[in-house]
Amino acid sequence: MSTHKNRTLLAVIGDEDSITGLLLAGVGHINENQKKNFLVVDSKTQVATIEAAFQDFTERNDVAILLINQHIAEKIRPTVDRYTKPFPALLEIPSKDFPYDPSKDSVLKRVQKLVGE
Repeated sequence: MSTHKNRTLLAVIGDEDSITGLLLAGVGHINENQKKNFLVVDSKTQVATIEAAFQDFTERNDVAILLINQHIAEKIRPTVDRYTKPFPALLEIPSKDFPYDPSKDSVLKRVQKLVGE
């Protein structure tokens, strides 16, 4: 049985620059089944591929936090908005070409609703 103590990885769905920076910071991991903890998204990446990676990362028992570039989260916004599990924690992050927009962040919207803002 998996507990939160088994969750030791960051997973990332992002553009090439974001992924490169995070890999240089040491977050990259490939498990014994050759599954990576990151997906590089470019203009040719299909929405279905992004959806599949999101589902995979949110169902894994070794991922503590899933980082996703906000502009990529927008491509699968209904799926992101439906995600409510505490683990892995979902964080939308900016990218070099797309600044962070708090009005689009599903987690921030939920927090604001909880605190009555």
